[in-house]
Amino acid sequence: MRPVPAPEVSPVPEQAGSAATVEPPPEPPPEPPPEPPPTPLVPAASMPRCDNCGAPVPQKYCGVCGQRLEAPLHTLWDFMRLAAEDMTHADSRLWLTLRALLLKPGFLTRQFLDGRRASYLPPVRLYLVLSVVFFIWFSATHQRMTVLQLDAPRSAASAAAVAPGRHEYGPMAPAQPDESPQQRAERSCPDLNPQGPWQDWLLRRVTHACRLVVLDDGRSVRDAFLHNVPRAMFLFLPLLAAGMMLVYWWPRHYYVEHLLLFVHNHAFGFLLLLLAAGVSALLPVATPLVRFALCLYIPWYVYRSMRVVYGQGRWLTFGKLVVLSFFYLVSGVLMIALTVAYSGFML
Repeated sequence: MRPVPAPEVSPVPEQAGSAATVEPPPEPPPEPPPEPPPTPLVPAASMPRCDNCGAPVPQKYCGVCGQRLEAPLHTLWDFMRLAAEDMTHADSRLWLTLRALLLKPGFLTRQFLDGRRASYLPPVRLYLVLSVVFFIWFSATHQRMTVLQLDAPRSAASAAAVAPGRHEYGPMAPAQPDESPQQRAERSCPDLNPQGPWQDWLLRRVTHACRLVVLDDGRSVRDAFLHNVPRAMFLFLPLLAAGMMLVYWWPRHYYVEHLLLFVHNHAFGFLLLLLAAGVSALLPVATPLVRFALCLYIPWYVYRSMRVVYGQGRWLTFGKLVVLSFFYLVSGVLMIALTVAYSGFML
């Protein structure tokens, strides 16, 4: 039996100047981390129930109504502990909002527009709370404010200038001898002759308000004005925001951006005036210094808030602040005059 010859293998020619390289084997993919053991599902029947809506509460807050899961109060210590927790932890965003409102101009407006809202109080709620507190304080501490000084002292020359048998008219007219307050009010504010149906209603309201001013030295008009001015201020904000749209006509901004800025700035004004009143009450000697600080800090605060919210240059923002201040002054005087007129007509 003849042996079979092995097949010839032709050698592979090596390229000049290069060495044969052997690629390393690919590394195996990393092993995934071990999965945590599955959390055992708690049946809804064994979960605590919300005292407000009755839904099962798997964690600290109810997922339906948002109420916190709390044990019923049994002792005074439990009540004091929860009250301290509410003041220091649960409502910590109140103090965070007040601090930012007082010391960071435009910060809250910018945070709200950028979508970071959960850490701070809503703008409208903040404004309403501070405005209510401010006007309660204002009405409680300004009880001596009068609308008209009725019984002003008269000089002998002015008294002699009135001819005998003649009567002075108007709210400033002094009382006549043996004249009742009602008779004085009717003499000072006589009935007017209307020329039409709408004038009849208007003149009757004017005469009625005039007689009330004479009878109670303007206290009714003052109380009505203090009652209506918070609502007038709230309606005053949209007018200011419309004026701001004219000032910042380019680049365009949404109307709500201007409205939010005025809401925060007015809330800052209420808070600052309350703090200034407290400092002046505790340290009466520092009252002139407090007033001087207010005159400097409030314009700077408004200027800085405009720069933070709109991001424009210093001089351009300053020029717009001057225009806005003039518009604010004119519209503020108009708002006060309309509020006084409305308060008198609605008595």
